[in-house]
Amino acid sequence: MKAGIHPDYHPVVFEDSSTGKRFLTRSTSTSDRGVEWADGKTYPLLMVDVTSDSHPFWTGTHRNLDTQGRVEKFERKYGKRSRAGKEG
Repeated sequence: MKAGIHPDYHPVVFEDSSTGKRFLTRSTSTSDRGVEWADGKTYPLLMVDVTSDSHPFWTGTHRNLDTQGRVEKFERKYGKRSRAGKEG
């Protein structure tokens, strides 16, 4: 390997912003914030929006999207469109 071209790969703590769960792993990402881990050492803290602790696929709590009625909602909002002049 060439020396000096690879980013620093170091331990960091990721925290799920919605659940507060933290986990220690390694990354090339950096942060100005730090957190003390259970081993007594301080690591950079990176906040993330979604982890396996909060993602619907892993938690089993799927959100159902209302797919029925979208056309009707569009037509109520914008009026029914005619397709005149669209003959092939």
